[in-house]
Amino acid sequence: MSFAPMSFAPMSSAPMSSAALSPVVFTGRVSDAEAREWIAALSAALPDMPVVPLSAADPQAVEVAVVANPDPAVLRSLPQVKWVHSVWAGVERLVAELPADLPIVRLVDPELSRVMGEAVLAWTLYLQRDMPAYARQQAARRWHQRPYRAPSAVTVGVLGLGHMGLTAAARLREAGFGVLGWSRTPRKADIPVFTGEDGLKALMSQADILVSLLPATPQTRGLLNAERLGWLPEGAGLINFGRGTVLDIEALLTALDQNLSHAVLDVFVSEPLEATSPLWAHPQVTVLPHISAPTNVHTAAQAVADNLRRWRATGDLPLTVDRTRGY
Repeated sequence: MSFAPMSFAPMSSAPMSSAALSPVVFTGRVSDAEAREWIAALSAALPDMPVVPLSAADPQAVEVAVVANPDPAVLRSLPQVKWVHSVWAGVERLVAELPADLPIVRLVDPELSRVMGEAVLAWTLYLQRDMPAYARQQAARRWHQRPYRAPSAVTVGVLGLGHMGLTAAARLREAGFGVLGWSRTPRKADIPVFTGEDGLKALMSQADILVSLLPATPQTRGLLNAERLGWLPEGAGLINFGRGTVLDIEALLTALDQNLSHAVLDVFVSEPLEATSPLWAHPQVTVLPHISAPTNVHTAAQAVADNLRRWRATGDLPLTVDRTRGY
């Protein structure tokens, strides 16, 4: 789908007086109930700023839009818009649909990172304690005690060391797991960090459980393919809580017959997952309906409000999405 080129007003670094405040609009391809919930939460977090649905605003006066999967054609109707703030952490659709000269700020919410860290720890424990095997034993009415593996005997590899990845790695370390991390570029962390293709192979060859929290970018599409899944040790487990495009499902199904013991999947290329997908009934796959890190409307609204208030006071944009990286 293509849209006519858009041109946006230049950024001003001058703070705005309260009398000059333009409305903050919320727009997105969401239900009316969800839109009302976001507007109410944003209004509570921004009592000194008007927050309205786009239908209630003068398009000529809008300088910033808070968005949830917005229609690009709708944003075209805002000639003075300077930037948009997503209420979601994932921005791949915005990057694909919005013009390169429109700054995008993605949601960075400590509560979202905390919930993701909680989910990663929970499902890592699920694999570490052999819960999938015990479920199969129960179905077969088989009483058998499997050997216990202590967390200290399990190495977890975390792919993606953004806010959520670092939080997840910290939770895993606190629980006693050995933790390794992989990032596209070198970064400082409290765990060993690998980078590049050689680093990815080195990490995956040591990972008893691999956790992917990678975003959807052209560079990560199909990253976990047949060759790379083959780097994992015999009996390894896989958790994909990042984006579905990172994992080659056909390669995964083959790997489950070879070296992988189980996969916990919360994200898919197409959601909801098609009823015909072989993943639903696969005995070595746990399918989750994208629930690993649900957005908390109230804490997310506060994070957005903090950014908006700072911008109003200083004219400085929050950290924006790097279009070349896709996040």
